[in-house]
Order: sequence, then structure tokens, then C-alpha cells
Amino acid sequence: MKNFFKSRQALLYVMALSMSFSFAAWMSLLNNFVIEAASFDGSQIGILQSLREIPGFLAFTVVLVLIFVCQQKLAYLSIMALGLGVLLTGYFPSAIGLYVTTVIMSMGFHYLETLNQSLSLQWLSKDKAPIILGKITAAKSATSLVAFIIIFLMMKFFSVEYKYVYLFFGGITFIIGIIAWMMFDHFKDDVVQDKKIRLKKEYWLFYTLTFFAGARRQIFIVFAGFLLVEKFGVDVHNMVALLFINSILNMYFAPKIGRFIARFGERITLRVEYIGLVLVFVSYAFVENLYFAYFLFVIDHLLFSMAIALKTYFQKIADPKDIASASAVSFTINHIAAVFLPALLGLVWLYSTSLVFIIGASVALLSFALSYLIPRNPQMGFETTLKKSS
Repeated sequence: MKNFFKSRQALLYVMALSMSFSFAAWMSLLNNFVIEAASFDGSQIGILQSLREIPGFLAFTVVLVLIFVCQQKLAYLSIMALGLGVLLTGYFPSAIGLYVTTVIMSMGFHYLETLNQSLSLQWLSKDKAPIILGKITAAKSATSLVAFIIIFLMMKFFSVEYKYVYLFFGGITFIIGIIAWMMFDHFKDDVVQDKKIRLKKEYWLFYTLTFFAGARRQIFIVFAGFLLVEKFGVDVHNMVALLFINSILNMYFAPKIGRFIARFGERITLRVEYIGLVLVFVSYAFVENLYFAYFLFVIDHLLFSMAIALKTYFQKIADPKDIASASAVSFTINHIAAVFLPALLGLVWLYSTSLVFIIGASVALLSFALSYLIPRNPQMGFETTLKKSS
């Protein structure tokens, strides 16, 4: 056990799993809770979801906080903030109460996600990073699955109130943050991180692909599930069943995707992801069969697991001292689309549901075209094929 608390990899797993445990509970209960306990209408849930995305958009502020707090301690504080926001959720069933607890939860979640990416790319060797990140992704899916099962048992068989369910999941995450702070060794940075917020022209391709990834993510999160409910009348039980299937498949395939990246490289992996997403989004636009729509939903989710390749591409081209600041900036870039795209495409949806997914396919096609600029062996100084290898 002593060796566990001296392991950087173990800490990466603790950070990732504590995040998945409470966030899976928060998300899976949210829609039912806000309607049943807080009587939310459409505008209020829209405001809440917008507020939830603001800390992601402001993820670049991690760099400013790192001037005063080291990455590892900030990660512990982020775990505790996430847990605090979740455990308080059930005790404030009002619009203002839920807005405040959502912002607290989201600040912890997005800071933790940013720091997890930063520390992963700093602590993992370039040859092992895809494999270990794939295993962590699988472990996160397993944790979400466990959370779903616990929630089902608590509410189905023991009729536990919402506030106590939130208290349980948020409380465990909060306690994990305290234990991690007390027990894990403090790991010194191998390279002192740059504390300035800056966009570096050398990383322009990574930034662009990150922006497009955020846009595609929003289209999937907001509209793929909505299509199933609105067009095919899928009920909540079948939606939960789909989430279960996605989690189980992710547990199996994520490590394999990591090994695929390690063997074939980021360029090939991202091309497979992007062309797959083009086909999925075009199919969404014209799907008429419920079971084929289920299939698309599952494949869509699996393809996003291949986004690990974008992280490891950045790891290979980045100056080691830039990883923390560039991770924070890229997280903000990824969330730019979250600020305006759901509302904009919501208006498009009223005119044509197919057009929304055609736009998604177009974004994926642009990403596919840009992937040809990724070198076969990317490295610092040879970030794109437009530059000559040194």
C-alpha cells in the first residue's frame, strides 16, 4: 500500500476515478431531480447547462492559479470542490441553489480534468502514454457503471431520497480528495511549467483540431440523445440501458484503442476517428430505423474514445514546460463551441434536424482533411507536415 501512494500512475487513476464517480451520479440524476424537486422549466435547465460550461470555457485560469498553488495540490482542491458541489446539490432544490452548486461542481470538474490531462502528459512516457490513457478511460467507464448500479439499487429498492444519494457520491469524492492530499507523496515537476497564458503558433493544428473536437462533442451530447427521444420516442429506461452498453464497451475497447495508437500512431488513429464520425453524422441525418439509431449512438461514443490520440499528438510536439499552460488553453478552446453552438443549432433544429447532423459531418470532414498535416512521427520542431523534420 505504501508503494501505491508513491506512484504517479496511481494518483492519475485516483483523480480520474473520483471524477467519474460523482459526475456520473450528478449527470444521471439531474434531469429528474430538477423537474421533480425544483420544478424547472426549459429555460431554467438551459441556464443551468450554460452555467455548467462556463468553468470549462475559463479553464485557462488554471495557469493563473498555478502561480500560487502547485498542480498536485490544486488537483486535490479540485477533487474536493467537485465533491462539495455534488454533495450540496440535493440540499438546495431551487433555481439559485442549483445554479450555485452547479458552478462549484463544474469548477472542480473542469479544473480536475485540465490538471489530469496536464499531469498525465508530463508524467507518462511518450511510448506508454496511449496505452495507460486507454486503461484509465476504461477504468472511468467501469466507475461510471458502478455508480449507475449503486444509484439504481439505492433508489429502486431502498427509495433513498435524492439529497442523500447526492450526499453519498459527493461525500465519497470529497473524502478521496482529503485522503489523497494526506497520503500521496508530493511529486516534484520534472520540468518547471510556464505559468503564462499564451497561444503558440507551433501548436496551431492541435488547437484547431481541439476546437473542432469540442464542436462535434456538443452536437453529440446535445442532439444525438435528443433525436432518439424526439424522433423515436425512446424512454428513460432504454436511454440508461444505452449508457450501460457504452460503458461496458468502453471498458473493453479503450485499452485496445490505446494499443492501436501506440502501434499505428496518432495520424492513422485520428483519420479513422474522423472518417468514422463523418459516416455516423451523415447516418444520423437520415436514419429511420430505431435499432440502427441505437447502433449509431454506441459507435459515436466509441469513436470519441479515439480522441486520446489528440492528447498524445500534443505530448509529442510540445515543449515539456508548455504542457500545463497549453492543456489549460486547449480546454478553453474545446469549450468555445459549448458557449454558442447548442443555442445556434437549436434554432437550426427547428428548421431541419438533418441539417444539424450534416453540419456535424462537415466539421468531422474538415478535421479529417487537417489530419493529413499530422506527421507520421510528430515531434517538437516537426509539429505539422508543413514544417521540415529536423
